[in-house]
Amino acid sequence: MFRFLLVLAFIGFAHGMTRAQVKKTMTIMKNQCMPKNSVTEEQVGSIEQGVFPEDKNVKCYVACVYKNLQVIKNDRLDRAAISKQVDMLYPQELREPTKKAVESCIHVQDKYNDMCEGVFAAAKCLYETNPPCFIFP
Repeated sequence: MFRFLLVLAFIGFAHGMTRAQVKKTMTIMKNQCMPKNSVTEEQVGSIEQGVFPEDKNVKCYVACVYKNLQVIKNDRLDRAAISKQVDMLYPQELREPTKKAVESCIHVQDKYNDMCEGVFAAAKCLYETNPPCFIFP
């Protein structure tokens, strides 16, 4: 899995991925995290459009996706890891606005002791801060 992501990241960095390609890449994580967290497409399929169901399994699904993207360290979203992934995977025009949204939202998770709750709140903030830049499977 990690080698696969590295190859995709290299391709993305060298040639630039489109939003659709990034989302397709993230679908791998979606397919792994949905059964692990007992969620359905109906529950998680509209997160990218700003629908964030207040459900523990959905919250842990969101955390699982970010964990599989390797942007969680010590049960918290990691600014440096996110920045690295954004630089490698995101289309050029979304990189800086996305990093600004991360800077605005990274501390939201600090209000929570639970990883799922904190990561979910930060993801919701990312959407609310800049919906056009939010990509989620």
